[in-house]
Amino acid sequence: MKRPPWLEDSWRVLAGALAAQRLHHGLLIVAPQGYGKRVLAEAFAASALCQQRSDDGSACGRCRACLLFAAGSHPDLVRVGLELRDDGKPRSEIAVDQIRALSQRLSMASQFGGLQIAMVDPADRLNTAAANALLKTLEEPTPSTVIVLVADDASRLPATIRSRCQRIDVRPPSREDAMAWMHERQVDRGRAEAALAASLGNPGLALEWAADGTLDLRRSSGEDLAALGQGRASASEIAERWAGDRPELRLWFAAAFARDEAGRLARGERGAFGLTRRDEIPKLAAWFGRANRARGLLSTPLRPELVLLDLLRSWPQRAPIPGRG
Repeated sequence: MKRPPWLEDSWRVLAGALAAQRLHHGLLIVAPQGYGKRVLAEAFAASALCQQRSDDGSACGRCRACLLFAAGSHPDLVRVGLELRDDGKPRSEIAVDQIRALSQRLSMASQFGGLQIAMVDPADRLNTAAANALLKTLEEPTPSTVIVLVADDASRLPATIRSRCQRIDVRPPSREDAMAWMHERQVDRGRAEAALAASLGNPGLALEWAADGTLDLRRSSGEDLAALGQGRASASEIAERWAGDRPELRLWFAAAFARDEAGRLARGERGAFGLTRRDEIPKLAAWFGRANRARGLLSTPLRPELVLLDLLRSWPQRAPIPGRG
């Protein structure tokens, strides 16, 4: 798989360490979902096992090791992830038995006589017992073994694990790189710009949202907030509608609307929702925080419509918006 251009800085760090045979025994690859960290992790694993790496450190794709890697049957690659439950759905955590099995497997010699690569993904879903078991493995590394942890949110991992790994952060793409990447995937410019703006520049999310109707959801959420601020709709009817249609994502957009509105007012511009005074900025900042807390409450036993109603009642009431730009 071709690496997106914004991965190249991280790739050079990994490829350089591999070429110099100075790999850390634990690697922690971190980025928000959609930035391509799994592409980077897969490229590293393929390269580490390749028998004829190219000049830039990439796997050749032709040797026996690469063919086995592509087929998912390389004996020196071990994967640990979310296993399936009896009903066929993935479990929510990586369990301690999986890490114990990994440790036993890594205690065996490499079948190809080179490195053994263990991929733990998503590492931020390790339960407490599994994290403790992995810590012991990291503290007593097996020679010629590299454990690659892939995580959306490194803060969910114990500090003891983070401190025993080399952290590889994937940098956000530039707007130009993200737009070019979207263009290569046949997304027209206008839709790509809208999707990248909605996703705060996250290319993976933007590509997904450009194709699945999420941009329409964002637009309707903004229209609902405008109607609420103008008194054309009630908080209760909007809360009921949002509760039945991807409420977590609607709240994510709502928080972004509040942040952007505050930014416009701070620049001395008229807000898109009809706000004009700079003293509204603290209110919007507070609402932004409440919206993000409400997203967390959606995963609790609280009724979603009540969580949403409590938040929406505090949306600023203002004059009708002039026209959306």
